[in-house]
Amino acid sequence: MQAAVYRAIDDVRTEAVSIPAIGKGEVLVRLDTCGICGTDLKKIHTGSHSAPRVFGHEMAGTIAAIGEGVQGFAVGDRVMAFHHIPCGTCFYCRKHTFAQCETYKKVGTTAGVGEAAGGGFAEYIRVMDWIVGDGNTPAGLIKIPDDIPFEQAAFIEPVNTCFKAVKLLALEPDDTVLVIGQGSIGIILAALAKQTGATVLTSDMYPERHAVAAKFGLDHPLDARGDVVAACKAVTEDRGADVALVAVGADALIATAMAAIRPGGRVMLFASTQHGTAPFDPAAVCMDEKTLMGSYSASVAIQQEGIDLVFEGYRSGKLDFTQLISHRFTLDAAAKAVHLASNPQPDSMKIVLKLS
Repeated sequence: MQAAVYRAIDDVRTEAVSIPAIGKGEVLVRLDTCGICGTDLKKIHTGSHSAPRVFGHEMAGTIAAIGEGVQGFAVGDRVMAFHHIPCGTCFYCRKHTFAQCETYKKVGTTAGVGEAAGGGFAEYIRVMDWIVGDGNTPAGLIKIPDDIPFEQAAFIEPVNTCFKAVKLLALEPDDTVLVIGQGSIGIILAALAKQTGATVLTSDMYPERHAVAAKFGLDHPLDARGDVVAACKAVTEDRGADVALVAVGADALIATAMAAIRPGGRVMLFASTQHGTAPFDPAAVCMDEKTLMGSYSASVAIQQEGIDLVFEGYRSGKLDFTQLISHRFTLDAAAKAVHLASNPQPDSMKIVLKLS
């Protein structure tokens, strides 16, 4: 099969590799679509993970083979696979902090090259047994109805991560929410926040991205090159937004978000996945009672609710996430896809690989 193999920092090559073998309780999936996520790009550019590997985890396709003992699935089933599923019993699972579970941190899907790393940048993936599940209790392999395109289903995992953040905020209809950054993740966060009835302000530098956001009913665009803090205060009787969601991995924006919220407001960091330092006013946290919080990765506690959002959102047209896809690349052009995703342009949003 063909796979886009990570060989070294900034070095992704399309190569011929062996189709991964599956074992007892495992499934082989022939992929149709895999999105390129910012976390994939971080690993490619920083060398945080050893080579060789095949990244990619926003994926959907068709079951090509099933291992001994697999129940509830058959060859030909249309599926998507979460690459992380927690144990469900450890301290962190009991506290619903699933992303900190040691089992969750293990990757359960692979293209069979090097350490498991998702494997979605390949024609086939092996889905391991704890992801497949026992056929009774839902785990991480999810069936896709015939009327839902693979490209929509490939958003199930990233939508879950966004939905988790929005749920943690417990937004109310009279809230004003600022979402900083209108890439595909920023738009998903904003669209989900809007579903709560809150007023959602979206900030970005590019009119092209605001035009895409408008397709999701996001009708309060702010030019990020202007004074976003003043704009938030102008629509909230000079208080500031109740919540700011930071969907850009830029530490300098944390101070902007803190300034844009009212006393007692909250800032949610969603894209700050690299260690560093960020200045902010500690008195704003103490005296102004502002909260700085974060959300990372997916949650099994809301898994079915998130799946329903993706399926019903496509059927109704209200959350048709395929509208976020700006570029599609074949596997032999994977390096070009990674380059574009790493160097976003005004007209680039979600970049996907088409694998079959």
